[in-house]
Amino acid sequence: MTTQTRNIPAPAVAPAKRKSSGSLTGHRFAGPLFASPALIGLAIFLVAPFVLAIVLSFYRVQLNSPRPARFVGFEQYTRLFTDPDLSAAFGHALLNNFTFAVIVVPVQTVLALALAVLVNRKLRGMVVFRTFIFMPLVFPLALTAVIWRLIYSRGDEGLLNAVLGLISGGALSSHDWLGSPSTALASIIVMSIWQSVSFQMIIVLAALQSVPAELYEAASLDRASKWQQFLNVTVPGIRNTLIFVALITTIFSFRLFDQVYLLSRSGSVDRGSTETVMTQIINTGFDNNNVGQAAAMTVIFMLIITVIAIIQRAAVRQRGGV
Repeated sequence: MTTQTRNIPAPAVAPAKRKSSGSLTGHRFAGPLFASPALIGLAIFLVAPFVLAIVLSFYRVQLNSPRPARFVGFEQYTRLFTDPDLSAAFGHALLNNFTFAVIVVPVQTVLALALAVLVNRKLRGMVVFRTFIFMPLVFPLALTAVIWRLIYSRGDEGLLNAVLGLISGGALSSHDWLGSPSTALASIIVMSIWQSVSFQMIIVLAALQSVPAELYEAASLDRASKWQQFLNVTVPGIRNTLIFVALITTIFSFRLFDQVYLLSRSGSVDRGSTETVMTQIINTGFDNNNVGQAAAMTVIFMLIITVIAIIQRAAVRQRGGV
């Protein structure tokens, strides 16, 4: 008796459903859709004002004047480089900005790193210590200016002069810190570092907490000291964050205006040593009623900051950065 075997066909497998073209289109536009609020904000508050500044720089515009704006071409830019008084004032203000940035950027970055390493340690009372370090960033800048105005006041009523007079027996108790050309800019530098170093510290602290603990354990097994661990594990692990902090600190340094303006409104400040490009732009546009010249200064200043940022970024890439 023979048994016949029949070939039973395998069950048909239903083909996988393809995603509709509408679904693919939705995924394609999901990214731009979610980014649109930020892009619109950048266009309104960054791109549009800069384009308007470029347009105004080609006109002679006076506020509260019945005269219409008059097209003058590149006259505002020509005056900025050929007028001896204007070019000298602009160059001096730019030099003050560079001096401020050269001092603030490395000092504030190193100080932010040191504070971040300190508050990253698990010690008793560290939460309170973190709060005190972060407090200057929470204070309004106007209140900060009032506090430092009391510290820098001339004579015995100034807190700094009172402390120095107590230490020196009255020999150093009458210096005018903001009115003296030798100490006015240095006083603003100290105030700026105190007020904004906590912001950079928070960024560096977040980077420190993202460094894997296994790297420190491996370094300990290799009998590396704490200093060697810091140089070979911590610094390479947060290198990109330090570059970012230095870059934004450079931009903020060239944007110096609020501290100088508030301190000058609350008392006498040496204008020559504290004049920045931003204060000169405000004075030219509003006090001297020359909006077109102020717009030309803004465009030149923006181009200078852009070139500095590009050079800084290129130098970082040549050293192996991202």
